Amino acid sequence: MKAKPGRRRFWLWTLAALAAGLVFAFLLSRTPDVPAEDLRAKYGSPDSQYVELSPGFTVHLRDQGPKDAPALFLVHGSNASLHTWEPWVTRLSSRFRLVSLDLQGHGLTGPILDNCYTTACMASTVEAVRAKLGIERLAIAGNSMGGGVAIAYALSHPERVAGLVLVDSSGAAMAGSGSVPLGFRIARTPVLRDVAASITPRFLVARTLEASVSIKAVASEEAITRYWELLRAPGNREATLDRFGQGFARFDRAALAPLANTPVLILWGEEDALIPVAAARWFKDALPAAQMIIYPGIGHIPHEETPDRSAADVAAFVETAYSAAAL
Repeated sequence: MKAKPGRRRFWLWTLAALAAGLVFAFLLSRTPDVPAEDLRAKYGSPDSQYVELSPGFTVHLRDQGPKDAPALFLVHGSNASLHTWEPWVTRLSSRFRLVSLDLQGHGLTGPILDNCYTTACMASTVEAVRAKLGIERLAIAGNSMGGGVAIAYALSHPERVAGLVLVDSSGAAMAGSGSVPLGFRIARTPVLRDVAASITPRFLVARTLEASVSIKAVASEEAITRYWELLRAPGNREATLDRFGQGFARFDRAALAPLANTPVLILWGEEDALIPVAAARWFKDALPAAQMIIYPGIGHIPHEETPDRSAADVAAFVETAYSAAAL
Protein backbone atom coordinates (compact mmCIF):
# COMPACT_ATOMS: atom_id res chain seq x y z
CA MET A 1 0.00 0.00 0.00
CA LYS A 2 1.50 3.32 -1.07
CA ALA A 3 1.90 6.16 1.41
CA LYS A 4 -0.37 9.12 0.83
CA PRO A 5 1.36 12.18 -0.70
CA GLY A 6 0.69 14.29 2.40
CA ARG A 7 2.22 11.68 4.72
CA ARG A 8 5.24 11.26 2.41
CA ARG A 9 5.82 15.02 2.36
CA PHE A 10 5.57 15.08 6.15
CA TRP A 11 8.32 12.50 6.54
CA LEU A 12 10.50 14.19 3.93
CA TRP A 13 10.17 17.50 5.75
CA THR A 14 10.86 15.76 9.07
CA LEU A 15 14.03 14.14 7.73
CA ALA A 16 15.13 17.41 6.15
CA ALA A 17 14.59 19.26 9.44
CA LEU A 18 16.52 16.56 11.32
CA ALA A 19 19.38 16.75 8.84
CA ALA A 20 19.43 20.55 9.09
CA GLY A 21 19.45 20.29 12.86
CA LEU A 22 22.40 17.89 12.77
CA VAL A 23 24.30 20.18 10.40
CA PHE A 24 23.55 23.16 12.65
CA ALA A 25 24.69 21.23 15.74
CA PHE A 26 27.89 20.21 13.93
CA LEU A 27 28.64 23.80 12.91
CA LEU A 28 27.86 25.04 16.40
CA SER A 29 30.16 22.44 17.99
CA ARG A 30 32.96 22.74 15.44
CA THR A 31 36.28 23.93 16.82
CA PRO A 32 38.35 25.46 14.02
CA ASP A 33 42.10 25.23 13.58
CA VAL A 34 44.22 27.86 15.28
CA PRO A 35 46.46 29.69 12.76
CA ALA A 36 50.06 28.47 12.89
CA GLU A 37 51.46 31.99 13.17
CA ASP A 38 49.30 32.65 16.24
CA LEU A 39 50.50 29.45 17.88
CA ARG A 40 54.15 30.25 17.17
CA ALA A 41 53.72 33.68 18.71
CA LYS A 42 52.08 32.24 21.81
CA TYR A 43 53.97 28.98 22.37
CA GLY A 44 57.32 29.61 20.74
CA SER A 45 60.20 30.99 22.79
CA PRO A 46 63.55 32.70 22.20
CA ASP A 47 65.06 29.18 22.25
CA SER A 48 62.70 27.87 19.57
CA GLN A 49 64.22 26.78 16.29
CA TYR A 50 62.29 25.78 13.17
CA VAL A 51 64.52 23.37 11.29
CA GLU A 52 63.67 22.05 7.83
CA LEU A 53 64.51 18.34 7.76
CA SER A 54 63.09 17.68 4.29
CA PRO A 55 61.10 19.70 1.75
CA GLY A 56 57.82 20.67 3.38
CA PHE A 57 58.71 19.27 6.80
CA THR A 58 59.97 21.71 9.42
CA VAL A 59 60.47 20.61 13.03
CA HIS A 60 60.13 22.86 16.06
CA LEU A 61 62.93 22.16 18.53
CA ARG A 62 64.87 23.72 21.38
CA ASP A 63 68.61 23.15 21.85
CA GLN A 64 69.42 24.43 25.34
CA GLY A 65 72.39 24.24 27.68
CA PRO A 66 76.14 24.16 27.00
CA LYS A 67 76.89 22.84 23.52
CA ASP A 68 79.92 20.91 24.79
CA ALA A 69 78.00 19.22 27.62
CA PRO A 70 76.61 15.65 27.44
CA ALA A 71 73.53 15.67 25.22
CA LEU A 72 70.12 14.49 26.41
CA PHE A 73 67.27 14.24 23.91
CA LEU A 74 63.75 14.58 25.31
CA VAL A 75 60.85 12.95 23.44
CA HIS A 76 57.29 13.81 24.47
CA GLY A 77 54.20 11.60 24.59
CA SER A 78 51.08 11.38 22.46
CA ASN A 79 49.33 14.73 21.92
CA ALA A 80 51.91 16.48 24.10
CA SER A 81 54.70 18.80 22.98
CA LEU A 82 58.23 19.76 23.98
CA HIS A 83 56.68 22.05 26.63
CA THR A 84 56.17 19.01 28.85
CA TRP A 85 59.93 18.91 29.48
CA GLU A 86 60.28 22.48 30.75
CA PRO A 87 60.54 21.38 34.42
CA TRP A 88 63.59 19.25 33.54
CA VAL A 89 65.06 21.93 31.28
CA THR A 90 64.87 24.44 34.13
CA ARG A 91 66.72 22.07 36.46
CA LEU A 92 69.22 20.45 34.08
CA SER A 93 70.19 23.01 31.43
CA SER A 94 73.29 24.12 33.34
CA ARG A 95 74.69 20.55 33.27
CA PHE A 96 73.54 19.05 29.98
CA ARG A 97 72.83 19.95 26.38
CA LEU A 98 69.08 19.40 26.25
CA VAL A 99 67.40 18.87 22.89
CA SER A 100 63.61 18.74 22.93
CA LEU A 101 61.43 18.59 19.83
CA ASP A 102 57.84 18.45 18.66
CA LEU A 103 57.39 15.21 16.73
CA GLN A 104 55.44 15.18 13.47
CA GLY A 105 51.76 15.89 14.02
CA HIS A 106 52.44 17.56 17.36
CA GLY A 107 52.98 21.01 18.78
CA LEU A 108 54.41 23.62 16.45
CA THR A 109 55.86 21.06 14.04
CA GLY A 110 52.63 20.02 12.35
CA PRO A 111 52.05 17.14 9.93
CA ILE A 112 54.57 15.37 7.74
CA LEU A 113 53.93 15.12 4.00
CA ASP A 114 54.12 11.33 3.77
CA ASN A 115 51.63 10.94 6.65
CA CYS A 116 53.92 8.47 8.41
CA TYR A 117 53.31 8.56 12.16
CA THR A 118 54.58 5.13 13.14
CA THR A 119 57.07 4.70 15.96
CA ALA A 120 59.80 3.97 13.41
CA CYS A 121 59.04 7.14 11.43
CA MET A 122 59.16 9.26 14.57
CA ALA A 123 62.48 7.66 15.54
CA SER A 124 63.75 8.66 12.09
CA THR A 125 62.76 12.25 12.86
CA VAL A 126 64.86 12.12 16.04
CA GLU A 127 67.82 10.86 14.01
CA ALA A 128 67.37 13.60 11.42
CA VAL A 129 67.42 16.22 14.20
CA ARG A 130 70.57 14.67 15.68
CA ALA A 131 72.31 14.74 12.31
CA LYS A 132 71.19 18.32 11.65
CA LEU A 133 72.62 19.45 14.99
CA GLY A 134 75.84 17.47 14.50
CA ILE A 135 75.61 15.62 17.83
CA GLU A 136 77.64 12.42 17.79
CA ARG A 137 76.43 10.77 21.00
CA LEU A 138 73.37 11.25 23.17
CA ALA A 139 71.25 9.95 25.97
CA ILE A 140 67.57 9.81 25.10
CA ALA A 141 64.53 10.01 27.36
CA GLY A 142 60.94 9.42 26.30
CA ASN A 143 57.61 9.64 28.07
CA SER A 144 54.63 7.46 27.10
CA MET A 145 54.56 7.25 23.28
CA GLY A 146 57.94 9.03 23.31
CA GLY A 147 59.38 6.14 25.33
CA GLY A 148 58.49 3.77 22.51
CA VAL A 149 60.16 6.18 20.08
CA ALA A 150 63.27 6.29 22.30
CA ILE A 151 63.42 2.49 22.37
CA ALA A 152 63.10 2.32 18.58
CA TYR A 153 65.84 4.92 18.25
CA ALA A 154 68.20 3.05 20.59
CA LEU A 155 67.61 -0.19 18.67
CA SER A 156 68.19 1.49 15.29
CA HIS A 157 71.20 3.61 16.32
CA PRO A 158 72.97 1.83 19.19
CA GLU A 159 76.28 3.47 18.32
CA ARG A 160 74.75 6.88 19.11
CA VAL A 161 73.13 6.05 22.45
CA ALA A 162 74.95 6.51 25.75
CA GLY A 163 71.83 5.82 27.79
CA LEU A 164 68.08 5.29 27.55
CA VAL A 165 65.49 6.69 29.98
CA LEU A 166 61.96 5.28 29.92
CA VAL A 167 59.43 7.53 31.64
CA ASP A 168 56.07 5.72 31.93
CA SER A 169 56.88 4.38 28.49
CA SER A 170 54.78 2.68 25.88
CA GLY A 171 56.09 -0.39 24.09
CA ALA A 172 55.80 -3.19 26.65
CA ALA A 173 54.42 -6.33 25.01
CA MET A 174 52.16 -7.15 27.93
CA ALA A 175 48.98 -9.19 27.77
CA GLY A 176 45.97 -6.88 27.75
CA SER A 177 42.22 -7.10 27.70
CA GLY A 178 42.18 -7.36 23.91
CA SER A 179 39.81 -4.39 23.58
CA VAL A 180 40.60 -1.75 20.97
CA PRO A 181 40.97 1.74 22.49
CA LEU A 182 38.28 4.27 21.56
CA GLY A 183 40.75 6.52 19.71
CA PHE A 184 41.81 3.64 17.49
CA ARG A 185 38.18 2.68 16.72
CA ILE A 186 37.31 6.28 15.82
CA ALA A 187 40.39 6.55 13.58
CA ARG A 188 39.25 3.47 11.65
CA THR A 189 35.64 4.63 11.22
CA PRO A 190 35.37 7.06 8.26
CA VAL A 191 32.41 9.20 9.39
CA LEU A 192 33.48 9.37 13.04
CA ARG A 193 37.02 10.18 11.92
CA ASP A 194 35.83 13.20 9.95
CA VAL A 195 33.77 14.44 12.90
CA ALA A 196 36.69 13.99 15.32
CA ALA A 197 38.91 16.03 13.01
CA SER A 198 36.54 18.99 13.32
CA ILE A 199 35.10 18.81 16.84
CA THR A 200 37.54 18.95 19.73
CA PRO A 201 35.82 20.13 22.91
CA ARG A 202 38.12 21.67 25.48
CA PHE A 203 36.49 19.70 28.28
CA LEU A 204 37.59 16.40 26.70
CA VAL A 205 41.20 17.60 26.64
CA ALA A 206 40.81 18.68 30.27
CA ARG A 207 39.43 15.31 31.32
CA THR A 208 42.20 13.44 29.53
CA LEU A 209 44.97 15.49 31.14
CA GLU A 210 43.37 15.36 34.58
CA ALA A 211 43.03 11.56 34.32
CA SER A 212 46.72 11.27 33.41
CA VAL A 213 48.14 12.81 36.58
CA SER A 214 47.91 12.31 40.31
CA ILE A 215 49.28 15.78 41.09
CA LYS A 216 46.28 17.69 39.79
CA ALA A 217 48.08 21.05 39.77
CA VAL A 218 49.83 19.82 36.61
CA ALA A 219 46.46 19.92 34.82
CA SER A 220 46.26 23.69 35.19
CA GLU A 221 44.01 25.86 33.06
CA GLU A 222 47.10 27.10 31.23
CA ALA A 223 48.27 23.55 30.47
CA ILE A 224 44.81 22.45 29.30
CA THR A 225 44.57 25.44 26.97
CA ARG A 226 48.02 24.70 25.56
CA TYR A 227 47.17 21.05 24.83
CA TRP A 228 43.83 22.07 23.31
CA GLU A 229 45.21 24.82 21.10
CA LEU A 230 48.25 22.89 19.88
CA LEU A 231 46.04 19.94 19.01
CA ARG A 232 44.14 22.38 16.80
CA ALA A 233 47.26 23.50 14.91
CA PRO A 234 46.64 23.03 11.18
CA GLY A 235 46.86 19.33 10.34
CA ASN A 236 47.51 18.08 13.88
CA ARG A 237 44.07 16.56 14.44
CA GLU A 238 44.17 14.70 11.14
CA ALA A 239 47.72 13.56 11.97
CA THR A 240 46.54 12.29 15.36
CA LEU A 241 43.87 10.17 13.71
CA ASP A 242 46.40 8.87 11.17
CA ARG A 243 48.74 7.99 14.04
CA PHE A 244 46.03 6.13 15.93
CA GLY A 245 45.11 4.30 12.75
CA GLN A 246 48.73 3.27 12.14
CA GLY A 247 49.17 1.99 15.70
CA PHE A 248 52.09 1.97 18.11
CA ALA A 249 55.07 -0.38 18.30
CA ARG A 250 55.27 -3.04 20.99
CA PHE A 251 58.55 -4.73 21.79
CA ASP A 252 58.83 -8.29 23.06
CA ARG A 253 61.75 -9.50 25.15
CA ALA A 254 63.64 -10.77 22.11
CA ALA A 255 63.34 -7.37 20.41
CA LEU A 256 64.85 -5.66 23.48
CA ALA A 257 67.77 -8.10 23.77
CA PRO A 258 70.18 -5.80 21.83
CA LEU A 259 69.77 -3.24 24.64
CA ALA A 260 71.23 -5.61 27.24
CA ASN A 261 74.48 -3.62 27.41
CA THR A 262 72.90 -0.19 27.07
CA PRO A 263 72.46 1.74 30.34
CA VAL A 264 68.70 1.99 30.93
CA LEU A 265 66.78 3.92 33.59
CA ILE A 266 63.09 3.18 34.16
CA LEU A 267 61.13 5.97 35.87
CA TRP A 268 57.46 5.37 36.67
CA GLY A 269 54.56 6.87 38.55
CA GLU A 270 53.08 4.24 40.83
CA GLU A 271 49.57 5.60 40.24
CA ASP A 272 49.81 5.75 36.44
CA ALA A 273 46.30 4.97 35.19
CA LEU A 274 47.26 5.00 31.49
CA ILE A 275 50.28 2.66 31.46
CA PRO A 276 50.23 0.81 34.79
CA VAL A 277 53.30 0.26 36.90
CA ALA A 278 53.20 -3.41 35.89
CA ALA A 279 54.70 -2.24 32.58
CA ALA A 280 57.71 -0.84 34.45
CA ARG A 281 58.26 -4.24 36.02
CA TRP A 282 57.88 -5.88 32.62
CA PHE A 283 60.66 -3.66 31.24
CA LYS A 284 62.80 -4.46 34.27
CA ASP A 285 62.33 -8.19 33.70
CA ALA A 286 63.18 -7.78 30.02
CA LEU A 287 66.24 -5.63 30.84
CA PRO A 288 67.59 -7.00 34.14
CA ALA A 289 70.55 -4.60 34.22
CA ALA A 290 68.26 -1.57 34.08
CA GLN A 291 67.73 0.72 37.05
CA MET A 292 64.13 1.20 38.10
CA ILE A 293 62.64 3.98 40.25
CA ILE A 294 58.95 4.01 41.17
CA TYR A 295 57.45 7.26 42.46
CA PRO A 296 54.64 6.82 45.03
CA GLY A 297 51.67 9.15 44.61
CA ILE A 298 52.65 10.05 41.03
CA GLY A 299 50.77 9.43 37.78
CA HIS A 300 51.72 9.29 34.12
CA ILE A 301 53.96 12.39 33.87
CA PRO A 302 56.66 12.21 36.59
CA HIS A 303 58.83 14.90 34.99
CA GLU A 304 56.02 17.38 35.64
CA GLU A 305 54.49 15.85 38.77
CA THR A 306 57.72 15.38 40.72
CA PRO A 307 60.25 17.49 38.79
CA ASP A 308 62.89 17.92 41.51
CA ARG A 309 63.28 14.26 42.29
CA SER A 310 62.92 12.97 38.72
CA ALA A 311 65.41 15.56 37.39
CA ALA A 312 67.93 14.59 40.09
CA ASP A 313 67.48 10.90 39.26
CA VAL A 314 67.94 11.40 35.54
CA ALA A 315 70.96 13.68 36.05
CA ALA A 316 72.76 11.07 38.14
CA PHE A 317 71.96 8.40 35.57
CA VAL A 318 73.08 10.43 32.53
CA GLU A 319 76.37 11.42 34.15
CA THR A 320 77.11 7.79 35.04
CA ALA A 321 76.10 6.58 31.57
CA TYR A 322 78.41 9.05 29.85
CA SER A 323 81.26 8.20 32.20
CA ALA A 324 80.83 4.49 31.41
CA ALA A 325 80.72 5.23 27.68
CA ALA A 326 84.03 7.10 27.92
CA LEU A 327 85.84 4.10 29.37
